[in-house]
Amino acid sequence: MLPVLMFPQFDPVLIHFGPLAIRWYALAYIVGLVLGVILLKRLVAWTPRAASTRQADDFLTWATLGVVFGGRLGYVLFYQPGFYLTHPLAIIEVWRGGMSFHGGASGVIIALALFSWREKLNFLAFSDRVTVCVPIGLGLGRVANFINGELWGRQASDSLPWAMIFPNGGPIPRHPSELYEALTEGALLFTVMILAARRTTLRERPGFLAGLFLCGYGCARIFCEFFREPDAFLGFLAFGVTMGQILSLPMIVAGVGLMIHAFRTPRYAGVPVAVDHAHEVA
Repeated sequence: MLPVLMFPQFDPVLIHFGPLAIRWYALAYIVGLVLGVILLKRLVAWTPRAASTRQADDFLTWATLGVVFGGRLGYVLFYQPGFYLTHPLAIIEVWRGGMSFHGGASGVIIALALFSWREKLNFLAFSDRVTVCVPIGLGLGRVANFINGELWGRQASDSLPWAMIFPNGGPIPRHPSELYEALTEGALLFTVMILAARRTTLRERPGFLAGLFLCGYGCARIFCEFFREPDAFLGFLAFGVTMGQILSLPMIVAGVGLMIHAFRTPRYAGVPVAVDHAHEVA
């Protein structure tokens, strides 16, 4: 039998500034958003152009609000509605944790729709470029989950070389499912998305890349949920499935629908160059 790894006991706080503290989880959100916008500014310029670089910069604020508000409200509504109904002030205590990817995704979709309408952009074409960037934040967020020693996996065999005992997960060895998610929802999905985005024929089909992301994330999340311990307050649902798996199924259906729709609509010509230059100098 191989010796079981012990969780390395990271400090969830990166830096202290007196009473203020920068946590790894917050840093993951910030770095993910900043790196995402840097990449987005390059992606929107690929033909056919989906937006100007100025518009890509402006979307950072919209994306941040969508992630934070959507992620928090999604967690409140999907995971602990009973608790927050009786403790409404706890909804704003985001520093105590509790964010939902599916809620954050809904928030970003709403932000995309409003931003595209305001800037007179093709919603699906702009969404295609944005979704290529999303796995960066997902991967960093899962690494932050691991550093925090939270959302650990189910019990693993003692013979698994990377089985790990988490400080709050009891004395049993567990799967480091946060790292599984970082690799699949983050690194693998990003690789698939960037390779697909490099194909002009796919960029000309509004909605295809967004559909590919939804389908890819849904499949990766469902797979990883087989190794992740369900939240204690929810446990397993009917037939042994988890809430994460249930919420991922509509994403796969929507993703497949978007990819089919993308090839049934005319090719996207892109933002006119004259309009794009006007935005750049505004």
